[in-house]
Amino acid sequence: MAKTAPNSLARRNRNLMMSLAGIVCGMTGLAYASVPLYDLFCKATGFGGTPQRAAENKSVVGNREMRVTFNTDLGAGMPWHFSPEVRSMEVRTGVTYKALFIAENPTNETVTGSATFNVSPDVFGQYFVKVQCFCFDKQVLKPGERVEMPVVFFLDPKLEEDPYLSRLGDVTLAYTFFKVPNADSDQVVGGVGKEAQPAQAGQGGGS
Repeated sequence: MAKTAPNSLARRNRNLMMSLAGIVCGMTGLAYASVPLYDLFCKATGFGGTPQRAAENKSVVGNREMRVTFNTDLGAGMPWHFSPEVRSMEVRTGVTYKALFIAENPTNETVTGSATFNVSPDVFGQYFVKVQCFCFDKQVLKPGERVEMPVVFFLDPKLEEDPYLSRLGDVTLAYTFFKVPNADSDQVVGGVGKEAQPAQAGQGGGS
């Protein structure tokens, strides 16, 4: 039986090591890419209870009546008071609604917060569409300040075609506010960004 030449064996071992190294590098790159890809996937499909976003409601009025319940929570170390104006709302698919959330800073210090959100049951995420929301924007409240933050939303009438939702008539929109470091730029006060705040009289170049 012919013996394998030493240099041939070494070459095969080297090729094997290079292949394994390539696999490891590929898996590492996929791991780093998976977070933003997963985030995009959730936003596009509603997976994990992620609501959709739209500039306006272009859908037709649907036929189903449903109840939307609002839930609020605070992350560890967040001293605010945070609650919805109303705990639930009866809605019809395809109709635009506005809900108000109230935040208050009872401390003697300026506190900055940012909210995350989700919809449950998760399957409703692909049909719950938000037109306006304070989520992920930095909200800055001065000592004792209280603000109302609006959320404008609608339920896509396409949910009426989903057989899985035929027996589900309740959906929950939940927000959690977390404390974040105070900053001087790109902040939002009371749910309205600086760029969206109305100009004072006499501004804008007019006489």
